Amino acid sequence: MKTPDFSRRVSNIKRARSIHINELVYRAKRNGRKPIVLSLGEALFDIPNYGFDDDLVFGGYHYSDSQGLPSLRKKLVTYLLDKHSAKKLSADDNVMVSMGSKALTYMSMLLALNEGDEVLLHEPAWLSYEDQAALCGASVRYIPYQCSLREISRKISGKTKVIVINNPNNPAGWVYDFNELECLISDAEKKGVFVLVDEAYSDFVGDERFQSAACLVNDYGNLIVVNSISKNLGMSGWRVGFAVADKAIIQKLTVINQHLVTCAPTMLQLYLEKNFDEIWNVCNRQIESLLVKRKKVKELLDRYGFRVLEGGATFYFFVELWPKGKNAADFTERLLIEDDVALVPGEAYGRTTSHFVRLSFGTETLERIEMALQRISARIQS
Repeated sequence: MKTPDFSRRVSNIKRARSIHINELVYRAKRNGRKPIVLSLGEALFDIPNYGFDDDLVFGGYHYSDSQGLPSLRKKLVTYLLDKHSAKKLSADDNVMVSMGSKALTYMSMLLALNEGDEVLLHEPAWLSYEDQAALCGASVRYIPYQCSLREISRKISGKTKVIVINNPNNPAGWVYDFNELECLISDAEKKGVFVLVDEAYSDFVGDERFQSAACLVNDYGNLIVVNSISKNLGMSGWRVGFAVADKAIIQKLTVINQHLVTCAPTMLQLYLEKNFDEIWNVCNRQIESLLVKRKKVKELLDRYGFRVLEGGATFYFFVELWPKGKNAADFTERLLIEDDVALVPGEAYGRTTSHFVRLSFGTETLERIEMALQRISARIQS
C-alpha cells in the first residue's frame, strides 16, 4: 500500500519556530524544570472574569454573521476612532471579524496572490508571513532592516503583488512614520500592489507616535489592515481578530471566511461586545506598566553590552548577539537545553537577521530577565 504524498506547498513549509520553542518550554516545565521564558509572543495580563450569563451562553450556541456580529463591529469602529485616530469607517462596509489576525493575514494573501507572485517583507518580519505566502503559491523577497519605506517602494518589481508591514514591528519594536507609510501605500496602488498592514501591537506604543492605517482604507483600494484581541486585550487563546479595508475587499474576505471558518465563535463575540471597554481599560493600564518595564529591560541590555534594533513599542527586543555572519539557531537551542533560557532565533525573521534573537519580556520578572542575560553573556564568552 502506497501512502499518498503531501502537497508540495505543505511539504515545503517550515514549522513556526517561536511556537516550536514554546512547545520545548512546555515540555521542560512538565519535566519539573523552570526555564526563563523570553520566547512567548504575549504578555500575561490579569483580566477579570466578567461571567457568561444565559444570554451569552444560549445566544452563542449557534452560527452568527460571517462578517462578524454587527454590534461587535460597531464597537471595533468606535475603538479605532477613539484610540487610533481612524476616521470615515463603517461597521457595515469596512470591518470583518474572524478567528484571529493570523487567519486574516492568510485570507488577505489568498485574496491577493496568484501562483508565482511575490511578497515583499521588511526585515525583521513576523515568521508566519513567509509560509502563508508559500501556501498561496507565492515567493517572498526580504528587504533588509536598514532600508526605509521609501526604499521598499523602489524595490517593487513586476512580480510583486503584496507588501506586508508589521506596525508596530514584531520583533524590533519600532513604529513606522505614518506619512512614509501612506506614500508606500500610494506608490503600491499605482503599481497594482496590495499593502497588508498588521497592527496586532497597536496599543503597545507608549510615547511612540502611532496612527492606525485604518484611517486610509477608504482612500486606497489596495490597503488591508488587520488587528487582534490576542495582544492588545491579552486574550490570545480566544482567537478573535478583525480586518479593516474598503467595501470591495471586505466583501471578498467575508466570502473566504464563509468557506474557511463560517464565523468567529459567536459566544466569544457576544462576550467581547458586552465587555470590550472594561477589558480594554484593564489591559491598557497593564500595558502602561509593561512599557515602563520596557525601559528597565533596555537598561539591563545596555548594562550587559547588548545592541538592539531601536524601537520603543511592543514587549520585544531584537537583540544582536554578535556581528553579522553567525547564526544564533544552534545557540538558542543549547541555551534552552543547557541553561534554561528560551529565546527565538533571528533567522526566523529574515535573510540577514540570523545573528539576532528575539527577547520577549512580557512574562518574566526583571530579576529573572537579568539572570537570563547573565547566562546568555556567559555562553557567548564560553
